[in-house]
Amino acid sequence: MSILKNILGRIFAGWMLCWFVVTILLVSIPVVICHALFREDRRRTTAIMKWYRIWMAIYLPPVGCPIQRKGLEHFQEGENYVVVCNHNSLVDILVSTPSVPGASKTLAKAELARIPVFGLVYRSGSILVDRKDSNSRRKSLEAMKKVLAQGMHLVLYPEGTRNKTDQPVKSFYDGAFSMAIDAQKPIMPAVLLHTRNILPAGKNFYAWPHSVPIHFLEPIPTKGLTYKDTAALREKTRQIMTDYYVATMQSANSR
Repeated sequence: MSILKNILGRIFAGWMLCWFVVTILLVSIPVVICHALFREDRRRTTAIMKWYRIWMAIYLPPVGCPIQRKGLEHFQEGENYVVVCNHNSLVDILVSTPSVPGASKTLAKAELARIPVFGLVYRSGSILVDRKDSNSRRKSLEAMKKVLAQGMHLVLYPEGTRNKTDQPVKSFYDGAFSMAIDAQKPIMPAVLLHTRNILPAGKNFYAWPHSVPIHFLEPIPTKGLTYKDTAALREKTRQIMTDYYVATMQSANSR
């Protein structure tokens, strides 16, 4: 059975890749048009995000990975958030970006923006950063502050890189939390489930279909907090997300 599953997993990975290429070529057309029509960043991002949602609605269900959203009622009209997500797979970005309502941007690796066609779509909803370049890091901080000041959501992965450990959630870096405190914006924890099943770590060119729940949890306020509260806010958020992840996965596995 494991041999058969490995064969099927590689066939499925090929289907995921082929359908991704087809759909990204299609969505690149309205993205280019949005860049031409809208000069103001928030309006352009809002328009592009609508197309991202259409793209993922077309892409994910046919590859057996429909998004299941929960907790959208936590997003209050007129408020924007620093949304922090756990990170297990490359699928996470495809799910989290269109799931956050309204306009949002995420911090992303600059090197991926060099890929033809994909790079255009990738950078349109992202703040690019080269983590090895101090000037790039400084500019990305300024860009993130600008995103929040414009009323857009900021989507971050405080684990830094994909979680390939046996921990439910890795330790967090301070960046997302100091940013939220600086802007006095609430933290919105978002827990992604089962993406590790779709693209397991350590397996090359292998994928397996699975639904993708993303659960938005109750926001954590930052009003009145200062930089000295960063560590406490970071650990509070991580504990909430870890407890929720563990409880939800245990419940799913017991069925």
